[in-house]
Amino acid sequence: MVAITAVLLFIGARMSRRFEPYIRQQAVEYMEKRFESEAELRALSMEIPKLSPLRLLYTRGRGVLVTVRGEGIALRHRGRRDIAPMFEMDRFEFQVDLGRVFDKEKRIARVVLDGMKIHVPPKGERPALGRTEQSGAPAVVLEEILIRNGKLVILPRVKGRNPLQFDLHRVRLQPTGAGKAMKYEAELTNPKPPGAVKSRGTFGPWNAGDPGDTNLAGEYVFENADLGVFKAIAGTLRSTGSFRGSLSSFEARGTAQVPDFRLKRSGNRVPLSTEFEAVVDGTNGNTTLRPVRALLGSTRFTTSGAIIRHDGDRRRTISLDVNMPDGNLTDLLRLAMKGQPSMEGRIDLKTRIDVPPLSGKVIEKLILDGRFAIREGKFLKSSIQDKIDSLSRRGQGQPKSEEIDEVFSVMNGAFRMEDQAIEFRELAFGVPGADIRLAGGYDMDADKLDFRGDLRLKAKVSQTMSGWKRWALKPVDPFFSKKGAGTFLRIQVTGSSSSPQFGRERKK
Repeated sequence: MVAITAVLLFIGARMSRRFEPYIRQQAVEYMEKRFESEAELRALSMEIPKLSPLRLLYTRGRGVLVTVRGEGIALRHRGRRDIAPMFEMDRFEFQVDLGRVFDKEKRIARVVLDGMKIHVPPKGERPALGRTEQSGAPAVVLEEILIRNGKLVILPRVKGRNPLQFDLHRVRLQPTGAGKAMKYEAELTNPKPPGAVKSRGTFGPWNAGDPGDTNLAGEYVFENADLGVFKAIAGTLRSTGSFRGSLSSFEARGTAQVPDFRLKRSGNRVPLSTEFEAVVDGTNGNTTLRPVRALLGSTRFTTSGAIIRHDGDRRRTISLDVNMPDGNLTDLLRLAMKGQPSMEGRIDLKTRIDVPPLSGKVIEKLILDGRFAIREGKFLKSSIQDKIDSLSRRGQGQPKSEEIDEVFSVMNGAFRMEDQAIEFRELAFGVPGADIRLAGGYDMDADKLDFRGDLRLKAKVSQTMSGWKRWALKPVDPFFSKKGAGTFLRIQVTGSSSSPQFGRERKK
């Protein structure tokens, strides 16, 4: 009897010592075959409840949960050492039923991964590997995967550039079976603009042959994003929406609100909200905008285009087409100018916006090219509006009429803005009784106007005056009645945007 007991104790002890190397071998084999990678595992330990070897022998470990911990894990895709490991983990931990370790299918309730880094190489550098599901890997069913304090790093196509990096605070994955997408819940930080993202949806199945093509879909909430990290704009953004695609390229649609949107140049806040659809290349951040519907203050407009970075460029190129069929001029002026707007009215605007990948401030490299039309325009500064009212009175031949007051203006033109200067190929301005046609430019940095053109009045020169001057000027009326106008004059406009000066054109 003593001999039999001794033999049983010896066999039980041998079984206990067999578990650790077997679990290590199974873990490494699973990772290598599942992800087509060379696995590195610095350390693995097991915490086995204190049980007698005799009990282990009789129960074969059934019901005994062993905690397995690993440290220093790296998975190198097909053994490649010229790029970062596909996966890195500081630590992992899971529990396994000892009695099922040697079963054909192993079932693990939860795996916790701490400090995990996922590196997704650019598409052109991913090897073509064929199959995504590997046969021969140990059959392991993971019921839940929890990632803590991880990072998703999408590597750039151009060497030396900073990768696109997302901080994964907490990700919970629920596998639904081999070859099927798994459910996920995630909390992460967006890199630029920085802000908190919460998302849920589906991920997978994992594409071992090309990880960047692994499917991804879900919904998100993006909050407290600081737009102040950009040079030209500021405000706090909140966005909600959905997305579908892969790790390296996806389509997104949703809404975004910036209640305190502003240009740093002016500092005036105008609420902005948008409904958007976009295609995003995760490997380089290139974004293609499908028609985006936006509301700036009370002004609706649409925009489409792309924000891209070409090979060799350090900065992105922005190319957008903007269509604003019936905007509130005050909204635009409040956004663009310091202080209070100087004019109100309705504006129709079509323009192309280009920001080339040059060094310097955005305002210094901004290029606009388009057309605009202002109707029902009225200047809010009395000094300017008084001059406009006076022009209308004289143009209608009623220089003393107090009934002609607070007249509306119309304006339209074609323009190009570059190097902080606006060139107007044509600029037409009109009030009842008077029309002005100009060409010239405006230096935004110096706030300096320089236009040349003509003034056409409905009234004759003598009718623009009152009293004795009206009669004295009648003989010269024929000299100024030209081109179908009662009065035709060559003029120039100089001064500043807040105090324009009108006068007869002087020969240069």
